[in-house]
Amino acid sequence: MTDHRPQDGMPPLAPGSGDPLYRQIYDRFRGAITAGTLAPGDRIPSARALAKEMGVARGTIEVAYSLLVAEGYIQSRGQAGTIVTPDLQPQAAPAASTPLPETPDDEHGWHRPAVILPFQMGVPALDEFPRKLWARLGARQLRSVQAPDLSYPPSNGLMGLRTAVAAYLQVARGIQCQPSQVFITSGYNHTMQLIMQALLAPGDHVWVEDPGYPPTRALLAQARMQAVPVPVDADGLIVGEGIARCTDAKAAVVTPAHQSPLSMSLSLPRRQALLEWAERRQAWIVEDDYDGEYRYVSRPLPALKSLDAHGRVLYAGSFSKVLFPGLRLAYLVAPAAQVARFDRICRLLSGTAPGYTQSLLTAFMAEGHFGRHIQRMRRLYSERRNATAAGLSAALGDRMTIDPQPGGMHLVARMESGQPDQPLAARMLEQGMYAHPLSRWSSLQDPRRGLLLSFTNIASEAQAHELGLRIKGLM
Repeated sequence: MTDHRPQDGMPPLAPGSGDPLYRQIYDRFRGAITAGTLAPGDRIPSARALAKEMGVARGTIEVAYSLLVAEGYIQSRGQAGTIVTPDLQPQAAPAASTPLPETPDDEHGWHRPAVILPFQMGVPALDEFPRKLWARLGARQLRSVQAPDLSYPPSNGLMGLRTAVAAYLQVARGIQCQPSQVFITSGYNHTMQLIMQALLAPGDHVWVEDPGYPPTRALLAQARMQAVPVPVDADGLIVGEGIARCTDAKAAVVTPAHQSPLSMSLSLPRRQALLEWAERRQAWIVEDDYDGEYRYVSRPLPALKSLDAHGRVLYAGSFSKVLFPGLRLAYLVAPAAQVARFDRICRLLSGTAPGYTQSLLTAFMAEGHFGRHIQRMRRLYSERRNATAAGLSAALGDRMTIDPQPGGMHLVARMESGQPDQPLAARMLEQGMYAHPLSRWSSLQDPRRGLLLSFTNIASEAQAHELGLRIKGLM
């Protein structure tokens, strides 16, 4: 039998509510029994214990219990205590209230199935993550834990991890920054919330790439900011078009390394034009470098932040794409002049990740495992990218064209017949495959169409060919 104590969710009594205290106690127990929270045979506290817990007279509890006994809800078993009547029949559940309309999972283009499906975006090659090494480091961290480690972690992140990230960015991405400029967050959404709270205000206009990452538009709308879609071409964001559409925008959110989702890189003239606009208008540039480490036709490009001479670029990185999403760790590099402001916002939001997770990642980076993992995954993804493209091309023939991507973690497949992408993506999901319809990533009236297909968890050309044949049968 389970002993259900009143502190398991019973709020304090309300002496001034108009209902006698015994009646309030009676109503709560009867409600818990009829709702099934207290099941037949469950033990309830003694009158003496409950009176002490609730700070009322024992007689008050006894009156409530006597009513429950009289109506058959509970039984006294002497020394065995008081229990809910064993053979009590469950009551019919009350009619559910009409739920509020829900936003479809993929309305903003980012539905996450319960299991990993072929071609699912945003998931690295989990089969190749060094789980044993990670577990060994984790066990070591637990064995060495000290009392201070059990306290709240710093709101801006553990200094050890901030230092490791700053060192990595200087070498790998050409970003000169101090650890104090690095803020550890729990993901892209948290990063964007920090930026919006610190630097922007409701009503501000913000450039976003079109097509572009759908959650960015959703986050801006939630903060009552106006997303201004700016088209992209082979050189990335068309800065002149952004100026023509909204020259006084307060910020621009861009993906310079691999445009999300089309994967072209922002050209040097466009980078210079974007930085010049931001300096002239005192606007901010959010550089979302979600997978800049992965480039296959040449060395990874330097970050836009590395060209920032006036402190207008905020650099956002993530460990979800390069390690695993369950880590829930990302980071933001703020301009030096804005560090104090971001520190204040971090203390206000207090949304940093658990200290143990940060410590584990710090060890992973400091001992060189992170850099080696990136190098190994870059080779693996190059192989899987080529194998997936070859397998799909062979299976789909002239029904689809697979765009060559210089970097990133997905391919773009375009239907030659002009077939709409959203119905095909829905049929694929019914058959256990997941594709993002490219049109969902745009706010234009006549958006580009295609399928976004991740290759990270496609192990071979044969697997890609078999999946391609299944896609062809759905077209």
